Amino acid sequence: MKSKLTAFLNELMIYDYILFGSVFALFILILILALVLRKKTAVSLFLALLSFIILFLGPTLGYIKMHEYLFSNSVKLLSQKQLTFTPALIVKGQLTNESKRNFHRCKITASIIKQGKNKYKNYIYQFKPLKKMSIVEHDIRKSQVRDFKIIVEPFSYSKDYNITLKADCR
Repeated sequence: MKSKLTAFLNELMIYDYILFGSVFALFILILILALVLRKKTAVSLFLALLSFIILFLGPTLGYIKMHEYLFSNSVKLLSQKQLTFTPALIVKGQLTNESKRNFHRCKITASIIKQGKNKYKNYIYQFKPLKKMSIVEHDIRKSQVRDFKIIVEPFSYSKDYNITLKADCR
């Protein structure tokens, strides 16, 4: 847990600090406004509750949305092939940098998800994939398209499955 927290803190950029600071300043301003309007109990309680909601949800949702905007990309599955003599699956895809920034590092993850006839079970299967494998690509320029290949091994599942691709770029 400590290593994940230090890795997160090391990857923060100036935009993250601006976001966190502005959310904290907004929290303080709304809380001061609630104290000024303390004679009106309902308004004061509403403002105090709103300030704490902003304090807890603002940084999380702001961080997610800001990074979706700054590091937007698309990943496309080109082909998949299960090898016959080796328990492995080869996944080929394409990563496109749709951002206005160059990516220094992209972690591309392929998840193999079990599929069945029940749509509710299929929804639950998404949270626990059969197998996950990741690769890291470096130095992807603006509007560049990069082909990649991920070998998922050991993989010997013979029933129906889906493959989802996801990229986390910085």
